[in-house]
Amino acid sequence: MGVSNWNVAGEEMCPHRLVLEHVTSRWGVLILIALDERSYRFSELRRHVGRVSEKMLAQTLQTLERDGLVHRDAKPVIPPRVDYSLTELGREAAEQVKALSAWTDRRMDDVQEARRAYDAARS
Repeated sequence: MGVSNWNVAGEEMCPHRLVLEHVTSRWGVLILIALDERSYRFSELRRHVGRVSEKMLAQTLQTLERDGLVHRDAKPVIPPRVDYSLTELGREAAEQVKALSAWTDRRMDDVQEARRAYDAARS
């Protein structure tokens, strides 16, 4: 993909950047990784992800659903039951995010050393 597809001139947010922002957002990453394990009900997912407000979780799930990454299955029972799972597209995105997460785990010591060197050079 060429740079022109990313609208580097800073004009209106291009679709590529929006999807990347949704997938790599703080909560988007954690939701995709969690849902790659299994489907979750809203409250289960909130507990699993941790420290996310109901509003932010709902907004992020809605955004990921709109992008075709998350499937929302509302069952017509009492009390209402809604399960969230990944679509095929969502599983593909989750694999990419998990690869970046695994790289972060593998290279965190190097990142911390680089930070120490940077901070020492500036002090």
